[in-house]
Amino acid sequence: MVKAIRVHELGGPEVLKWEDVEVGEPKEGEVRVKNKAIGLNFVDVYFRKGVYKAATVPYIPGVEACGVVTAVGPGLTGRQVGDLVAYAGQPMGSYAEEQILPANRIVPVPPSIDPTVAASLLLKGMTAQFLLRSCFKVEPGHTVLVHAAAGGVGSLLCQWANALGATVIGTVSTKEKAAQAKEDGCHYVIIYKEEDFVARVKEITSDNGVEVVYDSVGKDTFEGSLACLKTRGYMVSFGQSSGAPDPVPLSAIAVKSLFLTRPRLFNYAVTRDELLGMAGEVFGNVQSGVLRVRVNHTYPLSQAAQAHEDLENRKTSGSVVLIP
Repeated sequence: MVKAIRVHELGGPEVLKWEDVEVGEPKEGEVRVKNKAIGLNFVDVYFRKGVYKAATVPYIPGVEACGVVTAVGPGLTGRQVGDLVAYAGQPMGSYAEEQILPANRIVPVPPSIDPTVAASLLLKGMTAQFLLRSCFKVEPGHTVLVHAAAGGVGSLLCQWANALGATVIGTVSTKEKAAQAKEDGCHYVIIYKEEDFVARVKEITSDNGVEVVYDSVGKDTFEGSLACLKTRGYMVSFGQSSGAPDPVPLSAIAVKSLFLTRPRLFNYAVTRDELLGMAGEVFGNVQSGVLRVRVNHTYPLSQAAQAHEDLENRKTSGSVVLIP
């Protein structure tokens, strides 16, 4: 038996229970991994609340971790006991001391990258990768707007977009987060509680608007984000920390011939090659210094409820990691 967090009913952070669970042995095509560090992501909150539906209840939350392979399923080659590996996305179940994973969903972690960094980085980093490289291809000369610029994904988006040669505008909630966003490559930072971000973006862009908005906030920012776009701009809505946006009539995006997408990582890392390519680019950017990972908060795995509460109340910045 190992310890894990389980959810028996949907609700607030208090539904996260610290319990004993059975792990079992890996079957064909599987490995067992002893987790060293577990990434906390807003998607974990969405599943806990029922915004996204878990396949079964009770369930073990979590979609990101880094650990050491402790057992390999029969007939499996290319993976061995002692390998340092990470995974992000599916299957759910990383809030555990040990877990069984499909071998084709884990990626090798370079020895120069600390497990805590890997666990905080892989999901958010691959998210930033497909948002900047696939959803909309950011190029030199583009102006981009990043909401929640001091958050886990936001911080990486700002650094990476800056490195790609874009002008980066970021929105944050506090002066402290504004300072971090500046460090992370934002050319302009808007504290949205103090000024109207739409008016400020129009001022910064001389009324032209931005090529793309990366919006993980949802309800509170969605309409304003559309207003910030230039003609034929891209609205990339990849989260809803403030709640689901209201329905959008097609006429609202027809005025400027806008593009609107609601992407999920799982649809951009379908094949093994796609997964390895994305992870490789993320780890490579950390090793080359393009991306600096901010693991600003660590909590014991047993205190996952407190970590969720702090994340939802905007008390965190950068990445949050749970330690088994």
